[in-house]
Amino acid sequence: MNLGTEPPSLDWSLATDHVSFNVIANLMVGLTEFDKDLKPAPVIARSWDILEGGQKILFHLRDDVTWSDGKKVRAQDFEYSWKRLLNPKTASEYAYFLFDILNAEEYHQGKVSDENLVGVKARDDLTLEVQLKHPASYFLSITTFEVTYPQRQDIVEKFGPKWTEPGNIVTNGPFLLSSWKHENEIHLRANANFFLGKPAIEKVEMFMINEKSTALALYEQGQLDFIDNHSIPILEKPRLAKVPGFQRVPQLRGYYYGFVTDRKPFDDVRVRKAFSLATDRSVFPKILHGGERPAISWIPPGMLAHNPKIGLMYNPPEARKLLREAGYPEGKGFPQVTLGYNTDEDHKIVAEAIQGMWKRNLGVLVRLDNQEWKVYLKKLNTDPPHIFRLGWGADYPDPDNFMKLFTSLSGNNNTRWKNPRYDQLLDSAAKEFDARKRTRLYDEAQKILCENDLPIMPLFTAVETTVLNPRFTGLEFNSMGRLVLRHVRPKGTGER
Repeated sequence: MNLGTEPPSLDWSLATDHVSFNVIANLMVGLTEFDKDLKPAPVIARSWDILEGGQKILFHLRDDVTWSDGKKVRAQDFEYSWKRLLNPKTASEYAYFLFDILNAEEYHQGKVSDENLVGVKARDDLTLEVQLKHPASYFLSITTFEVTYPQRQDIVEKFGPKWTEPGNIVTNGPFLLSSWKHENEIHLRANANFFLGKPAIEKVEMFMINEKSTALALYEQGQLDFIDNHSIPILEKPRLAKVPGFQRVPQLRGYYYGFVTDRKPFDDVRVRKAFSLATDRSVFPKILHGGERPAISWIPPGMLAHNPKIGLMYNPPEARKLLREAGYPEGKGFPQVTLGYNTDEDHKIVAEAIQGMWKRNLGVLVRLDNQEWKVYLKKLNTDPPHIFRLGWGADYPDPDNFMKLFTSLSGNNNTRWKNPRYDQLLDSAAKEFDARKRTRLYDEAQKILCENDLPIMPLFTAVETTVLNPRFTGLEFNSMGRLVLRHVRPKGTGER
């Protein structure tokens, strides 16, 4: 199969992207995983007790789960991993995921220095106690996500930044990391001691081919068995829709442009609104050929509180009016600004289309700049372009996951925008169990995000296009886009 690019990190406390998580998801398992209805189901946790009205959860672990070096997976490995994620020295962009835990946010911010005050504790080898600061309806779903997987303290401390290299890393999942030739390929091999049974596939070769036409040619020559959006040129999608093994699955995944809101000219909300109002989203399904759905709001279809009426509709006259009010009539005097995106044919087509719309509707010419994925992610953290492209796929199928991305404390918020009212609304929605009341809170928060303050402009929701060699079966994509390979098998094996 083709990953498309080098995974920036296989350390699940530091990984932030789908490429890295697609590898980690096959090396590791956690407390729970999603079943077919996207509900958390037991994996390492055989059961759990929800106590104190939802503020305490006791996870009871299986006693037959081992690491690849033969040692037992213990509750202490989860406690260590979660506290490492929260430790400010780790500098994890996903630390905020665990802020529902008692004292987690305070520990991450350095207000609490004693990690023993954080509400996660191994009572014994097989019991993990989690104390939340308030009940959270989605917390069990968070435990499906890779950043919550256990880690071995002895291994991390022995090898430091190189602990994820083959020969150093210990894992507990269906596959083992047998080799990693950086920028080239990763090889996995089946874990004969995996507690849920050895996978039917003995070996997985993951390539890092950025050129989609090359990847597709390799598939058609029989050198790749599986391709997805990373490997399918846009104009080939209609043709491939007719081949055996083709699938198209709508994703809980949004595609957006973000503005760096503390830098001129996008520190002025009128400029941000003008750029969004000058963007015709109906174009994207026509130029991308992948079943995309135009979006002006952020919470995707299929999720609680999806509201397509929130957001700014295409309106070039209003866009020009706002740009004029901001001091740039017909784009005159507008400074040189850059739109950044990671190297990919789809992103280039979207960027060029939008560049044309802004020139036509606003009189502004934006410079385009693309970089390889790993370099691009680093630049977003250090010196982001004025406008940047990113996407977000659901880590758990709840609006909290999409909306918390843009809170003041989110390590994944590259816009530098902060709004206390927005943060407060999400905090209230997290504690609320009534779906109608939660929806009202998210509606108000989405209006702030997509209409009033507009640190981002949503563009469309994504669809995953995949083709699996008909010799194989068992690769079931769902709306979460998880690439789980342990159920894949050659046709005719393991079937009645």
